[in-house]
Amino acid sequence: MNKHIVLNIEGMTCSACSSGLEHYLNKQVGVEATINLVMATASINYDTEKVSLNDIERFIKDAGFKSGGEQKKNGNSHLDFLLLLFFAFLSIFLMYLSMHEMFHLPILSILDKMKHPKLYVSILLVSSFFALLWGSSIIKNGIKNILHKMPNMDSLIGIGVLVNFFYSLYQVYFIYMGEGNVHQIYFESVVMILLFVKIGRFIDKKNKAKAIDTIKNLVTLTPKQATILVDEKEKVVSLSEIEKGMLIISKPGEKIAVDGIIKKGSTHTDESFITGESKPVKKSIGDLCLAGSINYDGVIVYEAQHIGKDSSISHIVDLVVDATNTKAPIARLADTISRYFVPFIFVVALLSFLLNFVLTKNIGQSLEAFVTVLVVACPCSLGLATPLALVVSIGNSTKKGLVIKSSEVLEQLNKIDTIVFDKTGTLTKGELEIVDKKINEHYQLEEVLKILASIEKNSNHPIAKAIVKNRNAFYKVEDFQELSGKGVKGKINRSYYYAGNHKFLEECSLKNTFLECEQEFSKKGESILYLWNDKEVIALFGLRDEVKSDMLQTIRTLKNAAKKIVMLSGDNEMTAKMIADTLEIDTVYSNVSPQDKVEVIKKLNKSENVLMVGDGINDAPALKTATIGISVSNGTDISNDASDIIMLSEDMNRLVDLFRIGKNTIRIIKQNLFWALFYNVCMIPLATGLLPIRLNPMIASLAMVISSFTVVMNSLRLKK
Repeated sequence: MNKHIVLNIEGMTCSACSSGLEHYLNKQVGVEATINLVMATASINYDTEKVSLNDIERFIKDAGFKSGGEQKKNGNSHLDFLLLLFFAFLSIFLMYLSMHEMFHLPILSILDKMKHPKLYVSILLVSSFFALLWGSSIIKNGIKNILHKMPNMDSLIGIGVLVNFFYSLYQVYFIYMGEGNVHQIYFESVVMILLFVKIGRFIDKKNKAKAIDTIKNLVTLTPKQATILVDEKEKVVSLSEIEKGMLIISKPGEKIAVDGIIKKGSTHTDESFITGESKPVKKSIGDLCLAGSINYDGVIVYEAQHIGKDSSISHIVDLVVDATNTKAPIARLADTISRYFVPFIFVVALLSFLLNFVLTKNIGQSLEAFVTVLVVACPCSLGLATPLALVVSIGNSTKKGLVIKSSEVLEQLNKIDTIVFDKTGTLTKGELEIVDKKINEHYQLEEVLKILASIEKNSNHPIAKAIVKNRNAFYKVEDFQELSGKGVKGKINRSYYYAGNHKFLEECSLKNTFLECEQEFSKKGESILYLWNDKEVIALFGLRDEVKSDMLQTIRTLKNAAKKIVMLSGDNEMTAKMIADTLEIDTVYSNVSPQDKVEVIKKLNKSENVLMVGDGINDAPALKTATIGISVSNGTDISNDASDIIMLSEDMNRLVDLFRIGKNTIRIIKQNLFWALFYNVCMIPLATGLLPIRLNPMIASLAMVISSFTVVMNSLRLKK
């Protein structure tokens, strides 16, 4: 039996950590893992017959990390900041001590390193020792990862500062003996390197927190309490006390506590958190109100339907978090580079040491080159280049009412050249009205409408909803059946009745006496609905569905972006073409059933990358067949949705936003990877000490921080 779990991971500092842990876990039998460096999580699928959760936690521990720990709160951030300030002032003081004569700066005689070398090295020794204690977590983590054969950024830093410290300590002995040279002491480099690394980590932590704020904020949308009605009396309870079926009262300005159906009253609600639409939505008796939405101006009583993990917002949070735990192909490329990067740097550092010693015979200068190479290399910037940009973009998309299920989709968006739209509810409002009708002379209109509404009542199709709307009286229907792409049938008072399109009627081999009326209705762009029994055609209805007001402009924008537009419709050719002409769509497929839609998508997929937009339920097979499937949803069927992206707004201009987000995301990722690689290509040769321009460890550590900072800030540009 397969099971899925997401664990918090402590101890990851760079992509070498995340890719190493992922590689190690995936080598275990029955385990499939994806590690998210930005979110510090492991998304794991495992076979419970082959491995247990305890085994997985042991694997993570064996790899040198800790699993299952709660995320650290920001309670220690104030202490971290104070320690940074203290060591920053200490570093400035040490740099002044060591370099004052170079810039002819004044200094107290007692602190002059040439006059009092023993006091000078003692001050540096004590200061660097405390700096090592401060950075002990970096050093321990680095050594631990070397022992586990997964060296990471901390391994580079840890080895670098320890080599610096012990070589300087070795020189201190000779100074105390009166033989050493104070210019061979590098204790101040130990302090400066750890300071810059800590500053970088502090900034990274703050900026990564900003990147995932949108995702975290989704969890806090619902209120902590709600007012329920018990025997017509109000009672305030916590959310955990609410059960399905309870009646909850909501007053203006309050948040809706759980998903529910309005039983009394009407109001306008703000659902912008879920749809991205700031316009208030009218809600009245029978409508669904969503947990987390804000009640604007009315008092309503609603019945609790979906609670806790079953609520719409809970499903959205799960989908968004799952999306951040997936990896786009471009991210896997960065992981592969990072896996081999740290061992490569160790080799370069050793070669730098050997070549410098052969050329100069100066052990101090050779060790400085060794340490500088270790410190200047920055796998962290490589590791953050992709995941941070993806997290920001997924959060942005969610704010716009676009729930992306996999980060891979953001990369695929840039390859899409054909967009296929289902007509009803996508290009049109999906709010059909009966505008024309033809009734068999043997039947009364009211009786016909009652029969039609009774058999359509159990269908979710937009036409069915139009027929049932505002009707209260229904016949009892037995043996109901919905035939996908055709219509419905059911037994009323021992007689079978059928409602559906022209194709369904033809299959029943009845004489169609309303054919001329059908053609007349179709010329007006109306959708056709027949009602018949086993003996004769009873009625013909023409229903009209208005095209969305902004749809034409959206299609023009997509066409200008070199996207081919295709429309699919179950309507007859005449009606479908009229809608297509209105929207300037050149390619139309009419009279298509759900299976026909699948075949159309398969045909297009042979030569094109297809994105399909349609209904999340009726068009599920076609959505799954397309390169990317987007379903237009009202937020109630999210957990069962078959698409890659769920559009929680009916505003099709969100598609333009989506393509822009996809394009900008890949552009930022490529920029990040370029600058990360460019930085390492430029700085590592300088760090070797074999070129006319040399770096020292302090400058190297500062450059490393700037590299990571650049990638983080470039990714955060996506928030705009």
